Amino acid sequence: MKAVLLSSLTKVFKNQEPNFTEFSAFSCLKNERFNFQVALCPQTVAEARVNVMVSSEFDGRLTLYRVKNIPAGKNGSDNSDDFHYDPATGEFPDLLEPVKGELRLKKGEWTAFWVECKPYGTPGDYEIFTDIAFSGATLKKVFSLTVIDKELPKQELLYTNWFHNDCLCTYYGVEPFSRKYWKIAEKYIKNAVAHGMNMILTPVFTPPLDTEVGGERPTVQLVDVGKAGDKYTFGFTNFEKYVDICLKNGIEAFEISHFFTQWGAAAAPKIVATVDGKQERIFGWDTEATGKEYTHFLECFAKEFKKELKKLGIKSRCWLHTSDEPGKEHLQQYRRSAELLHRLFPGFNTFDALSDIEFYRNGLVKTPVCGEQEAELFKAEVKDFWTYHCCSQVHNNLPNRLFSQPSQRNRVLGVLLYKYEAQGFLQWGHNFWYSQYSRYSIDPFKVTDAGNAFPSGDAFVVYPGKRGEPLNSLRHKVFYDAVQDLRALRLLESLTSRKAVLDILEKDLDLPLSFRNYPHQQSWMLELRRKINIMLSQL
Repeated sequence: MKAVLLSSLTKVFKNQEPNFTEFSAFSCLKNERFNFQVALCPQTVAEARVNVMVSSEFDGRLTLYRVKNIPAGKNGSDNSDDFHYDPATGEFPDLLEPVKGELRLKKGEWTAFWVECKPYGTPGDYEIFTDIAFSGATLKKVFSLTVIDKELPKQELLYTNWFHNDCLCTYYGVEPFSRKYWKIAEKYIKNAVAHGMNMILTPVFTPPLDTEVGGERPTVQLVDVGKAGDKYTFGFTNFEKYVDICLKNGIEAFEISHFFTQWGAAAAPKIVATVDGKQERIFGWDTEATGKEYTHFLECFAKEFKKELKKLGIKSRCWLHTSDEPGKEHLQQYRRSAELLHRLFPGFNTFDALSDIEFYRNGLVKTPVCGEQEAELFKAEVKDFWTYHCCSQVHNNLPNRLFSQPSQRNRVLGVLLYKYEAQGFLQWGHNFWYSQYSRYSIDPFKVTDAGNAFPSGDAFVVYPGKRGEPLNSLRHKVFYDAVQDLRALRLLESLTSRKAVLDILEKDLDLPLSFRNYPHQQSWMLELRRKINIMLSQL
């Protein structure tokens, strides 16, 4: 049996022996989660039946996963850079499957096991033992972890990864806002928060996102609407329950779903109401965004919704969207929609993902969320810098977390968010288990590119497990490591200075750190974090 300890930044491919130096010792802060891997390769058929167990002095705070390969469809685009694995690779290590009992591996093939540690205790030096039992023998690998007597500060970064309630309902076959739905949703919310998400997409009305013109997504509308002539009534029971569950589990901000359709704000979102005792759609693609009918509806809704937010005490926690990703050609229509929203919700936080700074220069959005490729331009002008990545960030080495990209490209984001003093980060696909435009549902264990639309890994970071339990991806864990790096850097700044931290980050680099320029070697990231931890332990 071959066995090697590896960092969490290594992706282990079954037919490729890892070519990294063994990673057998590191450090973390006492409230930090720490991950490493053990890669195994049976040399005989007899060795292929194995039992893998982990133990340490902080037993009960260790979790062992098997890293499973998941098929990839589309990998990258025509403009993809070289900081990718071979795009022809048919599958990638991604799904983290909890280990239970004996496993069967394949002779000659590598399999990684992911060890997650939560020391959360007394500082000191600890050993983590991985015992691999096979064919009457036992192989032991030992990892040394030093727990430093410092704590990561509270996460200041606002992070939203779009939470698709309809995908949960479709996959598990439950009715929105039913008893079963609430149980499942809470499990996923809790998991999302545990990985750094502290802002959540809140479907006051069914989000008009990733829907083809004229099409519909399943209705997941938290606000009940009644219509009698030109009068409207609103019920907030489900909204209040959603808010309560989110707050209870650590969500701090609510991203109210978009009030106008995607890519230009041309129409109203899908809205259903009870009319003469029956549920029917009253607005959608056929409703002019700023027409008389929808404007009147929004005026009625805004009045009651503001009362509701005041009652719950969460107005300052709410962020409003006009339309997602409008282009320059949509500027005038977006202006009309945004000005209507600003009139109805004065003083509210407003933000949208958009890549043309003219929307901000025209005062149409308080906080623009730019694609990483526009970071320099927006950082120079925008007061509160936010950024995002999605299917487009496959060129110029921009950070991202796709199947075909090395984990260093995922984790370096934390360092860059620190450098750019980012206030927030957005990604659109926490659990999008539909095809592009939400035409049909997919099996995320088999279809990972939204029906050959986006690079594999763009649309989700969690998989649907049995009994409504979320299953994590390797990419989900590495992204949270980036969030922890950001918090560690902010801690170090509080104990030294921002200049001192930037000097450490850019020491010996040929160019200043940017979204396009950063070291690609995982050894740089590990060495950087090692230096930060040493400084923190000495201060």
